[in-house]
Amino acid sequence: MKKLTLLFIFLIGVNSIQAQTKEELQAQKAEKQAAANAAQAEANAIQAQIDALPGWRTGAFGTIGGSISNFNNWYAQGAPNNSSGNIGFTLNAHANLIEEKFFWRNALSTNLNWVKLDNKDIDTDDDSFNPTTDVFNISSLYGRNITKKLAVSGLMEYRTTLLNNFNDPGYLDLGVGATWTPIDNLIVVIHPLNYNFVFSSGDTVFESSLGAKILADYTRQIGAVNFKTNLSMFQSYKSSDYSNWTWTNSFGYTLWKMIGVGFDFGLRNNKQEALNYALAQTPAEATGFDDLDNKLQTYYTVGLSYKF
Repeated sequence: MKKLTLLFIFLIGVNSIQAQTKEELQAQKAEKQAAANAAQAEANAIQAQIDALPGWRTGAFGTIGGSISNFNNWYAQGAPNNSSGNIGFTLNAHANLIEEKFFWRNALSTNLNWVKLDNKDIDTDDDSFNPTTDVFNISSLYGRNITKKLAVSGLMEYRTTLLNNFNDPGYLDLGVGATWTPIDNLIVVIHPLNYNFVFSSGDTVFESSLGAKILADYTRQIGAVNFKTNLSMFQSYKSSDYSNWTWTNSFGYTLWKMIGVGFDFGLRNNKQEALNYALAQTPAEATGFDDLDNKLQTYYTVGLSYKF
């Protein structure tokens, strides 16, 4: 009986020691976590001071996606012998010079995609990778500060395709006005005097015109997340048929080192592009802007991302 009593007392003592040890470890963990949080807050404050210093600020991130497949005698599908593939990537980069009295902001955005579908039982089909998504945009914004949030500015923005019909059409906006920076990383450009040059080959519906330019861009990194949203609008003074807007968005989440997942999507409304496409169909789907079915243009890309 005494032995059982001693064993019972011993077990209670062990449990008591374990409980005390666990509580002590939890207390130590809480102290270390509090110290780490304080150190991280100090590091964030120092980084904010570094970001506020004059000088160049550069960065880039992008998305890469792709797949390749090959089928032989796979009779369940319409083309039992085929090879297919999809390759695409996006890139968002910026180089900004921020000084006390002026700024010079430069940005590059591109989204390119190729698709291949080769039916091995047909000799006349195309077995090469053909471009599908094709977006290229570069801009340069210079401004002289009036206040901390308002500046007199000039903008150059060029948009086109690279893989198909380079500069056909191509859009070059040149204008002056004001730039407003209400918060960090958000740029709002309002240029009431802007000329939209439209380049195209042959006899086409594209026409250059004078108008107003509005551009809003928000680019930021929060921890492992990189994102960029950009809205570019042109309102023609000649006719609303020559107006256009494009809204692009890019997101990247870093999972391991510099690699993660990315998602990009874009929207566009451009009557000149829609009419040019409609007139090229057989038979023509429209005769002019009045009977044009101007559908919203969209794209998206999902894949692996890489932070440069």
